[in-house]
Parts: sequence; C-alpha cells; structure tokens
Amino acid sequence: MSAPDHPDPPAAAARGQRRTDTRFGLPAATALVVGSIIGTGVFALPSALAPYGPIALVAFVAVTVGALALAVVFGRLSERVPGSGGPYVYAREAFGEFAGFLTAWSYWITAWAGNAAIAVAWVGYVEVFVNKGHHTWASITIALAGLWLPAAVNLTGVRNIGAFQVVTTVLKFLPLGFMATAGLLFVKSGNFGAFNASGGSAIGAISAAGAIALFSYIGLETASVAAGRVRDPKRNVPRATVYGTLACAVIYLLGTLAVFGTVPHGRLVGSTAPFTDAFNTIAGGTWAGNLVAAAAIVSGLGALNGWTLICAEMPLAAARDGLFPSAFAKVRGHGRVPVFGIVSATLLASLLTVVSYTQFTKVFTEIVLLSVLTAVIPYLVSAAAQLLWLVQRGRAELDRRRLARGVTVTVLALVFSYWSIQGSGYQTVYYGLFTILLGVPVYIWLKREPSGNATAPAAPSGPGTADPARPPADTSAPAPVAHPARTAHSVGLPTIILRALRPRHQH
Repeated sequence: MSAPDHPDPPAAAARGQRRTDTRFGLPAATALVVGSIIGTGVFALPSALAPYGPIALVAFVAVTVGALALAVVFGRLSERVPGSGGPYVYAREAFGEFAGFLTAWSYWITAWAGNAAIAVAWVGYVEVFVNKGHHTWASITIALAGLWLPAAVNLTGVRNIGAFQVVTTVLKFLPLGFMATAGLLFVKSGNFGAFNASGGSAIGAISAAGAIALFSYIGLETASVAAGRVRDPKRNVPRATVYGTLACAVIYLLGTLAVFGTVPHGRLVGSTAPFTDAFNTIAGGTWAGNLVAAAAIVSGLGALNGWTLICAEMPLAAARDGLFPSAFAKVRGHGRVPVFGIVSATLLASLLTVVSYTQFTKVFTEIVLLSVLTAVIPYLVSAAAQLLWLVQRGRAELDRRRLARGVTVTVLALVFSYWSIQGSGYQTVYYGLFTILLGVPVYIWLKREPSGNATAPAAPSGPGTADPARPPADTSAPAPVAHPARTAHSVGLPTIILRALRPRHQH
C-alpha cells in the first residue's frame, strides 16, 4: 500500500519527523553532486574527445566556465524556490504549468538516457577484467547488471543511498586526483597529435567537442532536484552545487590533459578505457591500469546510484502537482521510496542500451549527445527563470553591484546553453526535439479533466503525510505564486539586460 493513500498514525508521524534528521547534510549533498557529475563518463570522455585533437581541451575550458555559471544560477534559484524538483519547479514558478511540464519531461529523459550512457562507459572498464573480446550480448548483460544494482540500492531507502554515494565518491577521487596531479609529470607533447584533428573549422570543432564535454557536467543541479531530502536546503544546496562543480572542474581539466599527453593520439581514439591505458603507460605494466578500472567501476555504480534517485525525484514533484502521471507520486515503505519512478526509469535505460548497443564509441557518443540536448533545455529554462526574476524583482531586492553580477552570470549561463544546443548537431537536435515534443500528448492527457487528477495533488495534505522529497512545510499542494504583471509583447535579451541594470526612479 502506498504511503500517500493512508495518513500515518501519530507514532508513525513521529518516526517520520525523526527521519528528517537523517536527510543529506552538506557532505552527502556535495557527494550527490560530485557523484552524479563524475560517473564513468569522465573515464571514457578522453576517447570521445580524441577525434577532435587537443582543441577539445579549449572546448572543455569553455564548457567549464559555462558549467560554473549554471552552478551559481542553480544555487540562487534554490535559495528562492525551495523544495524538490529543481529545474521543474523553477520553470513552473516562472512560466506556468506547461513550461514546468516540458522541463520535467525533458529532464526525465536526460536522467534515464544518461544512465544508459553511463552504463555503456562502465562496461568498458568492467571488460578490462571480463569479456575482453567485447562480445555484444555479454556487454549488454554487464550493462544491465550495472543499471539494476544501483536501482536495488535506491529501493532500500534514502539512508543507504547517501552512505553509498559518499563511499563511492571518495573512492573515485583517488585515481582521478592522481592523474590530475602526478600524471601531469608524464605528459609528452608528441602524444597530443594535430591540434585540430577534426578536419573542419576550429569553431566547428570546439562547438562539437563542447557538446560532448558538457555531458561530463550534467548532474551539477542534482542537489536542487533532491532539495527536499537535504537538511537546511537554502544553505546547503547552493554550497553543495558550487563546491561540487568546482571540485569536478579541477579534476576534469587536469585529468583529461594528462590522458591526452600520456596516451598516443592514434591509440586514444580507439580506446574503451583511456584512463586505464594512461596509468599503464605511466607504470609500464597492467597492475596500475587494473586499479583504475576498479575505481572506474565503483565510480560508475556511484553515479548510477545518484542518477537513479534523480530519475524518480523530479517526476515525483511534478506528479504531485498533476503534471506527471500519478503513478510517479506513489511512495512505499518507511523510507517513502518512489518505486515506480525508479523501476520505470531503469527499464527505459535498459531498453535504450539493448536497442542501440553496436560498438562502444558510437553508442556512448550518440547517447551522450541526446542526453546533453535534453538536459540543456531545462538548463536554459532555469537560467531564463532567474533572469526574469532579476528583471522583475532584482532591482527592488538587490543593490546595483549584486544585480549586475547576477545578470552577467545568468546571461552567461543562457548563452552557454544556446551554444551547447548548437554544438549538438542537426541530427541530435532533430531527434531530441522530437522526443521532447512527444510529451505534448502526455500533457493533454493529464489535463483532459479540469477537475480530475490532473489538477489535484497526488498526496493529501495534513499531519503524517509529509515525504522526505519535500520540506515539511510543503506537504500540501504549493500555494499559487504571485507574479508581477507581465506585458503581452515580447522583449529582446538586450532590452532585458538594460532594464535590469537601469536604476529605478525615485519618487
């Protein structure tokens, strides 16, 4: 029996109140961000970027700047709009229900499709030890095991999720930290190859490589998505988001540079485990590479653990507002586990893996690009929501200096999001947009009865019905948010920026 269907008795409610003390603190929230950002994708990324040559490192720097801008934006948004849901609640609060639904739909696709990409990269490191011949169906079996083991951990409750996340985050940092520091001592310039190996223009190579590199930062918003499970979210979510993204940025840039400089370019292009190859080159054997492969396996399980949680958290928040099928809002057991969200996302990721699995590089890159596109849409909408607030309310609540800084960072995040879409390529944009727009019939179906389930929260309000996915004050449907009057005509981005920075008239 799902928890929302029957209010808890007083004793159970008391236990639920005590359970709020076991929510993620700052270390666990930061580990959620780091663990979601650093999966096996970073361990496979050098191979995906290698066809572009060292110019891909320029793209990586540009992506890092944009990712840090997004991290700051999400931190500010989480301070203003508390509760689980992240980009979904920001879009709904700023632009209404339909924008909120499309954002939740797009991000949900990102979450489970991204899990498929992580699983594919994870297989490359598992096969350092088994299935060394890379037989297709054996690889698929390994990938499915990687998807369902973290799902099983998630089904046991939030306490085990947090503990698993902290342990795997610590273990994954050891080899990456070594490569980002000591590995730089073994870099040889002859290994880098041609600066632009793509055969096209420099701008085109940077854009294409940047779209792939962005996948390595998807997950920076996960603390805001699971804000309802974080202790003191207004303080801890922004800090976890920025601290986690900064830590990953340092590791990513230096680690990728070291791999490019230690593994010859021709070999790196065809590698399925580039960090293992780099360590083997440094140590002159196979034992060091095996240690890295083991760490990558643990890292992948940690990333899949965090992302499986996220796969269920945003649909849970949207379903409670009647903007996702009601099955996603049902939770079970004392841990209030969103079983349907976890299982359905893992099934979809499994199906995508089975259907698309042909060879490592093709599968990883194509799924990465689809995940990037469907993630950038929520990023863009979130940045737009922050810019809208700065224009409407910022001049009244912020001094000129903080307002200018906020507008600059938010516009940078917007530009970065547009650039990432452009770099995804025409085919990816086509299929990605088609996939996102498939949500429109779902929205119509949800809203088919104005007085039915689509407009009512999935769980009744009242004592004992609180869920860890939301702060205690949000156990009922969210109150309507008062918005300043908006004009019907469109306003260009330059006009918005000028209005935001123009001092208000004093009367």
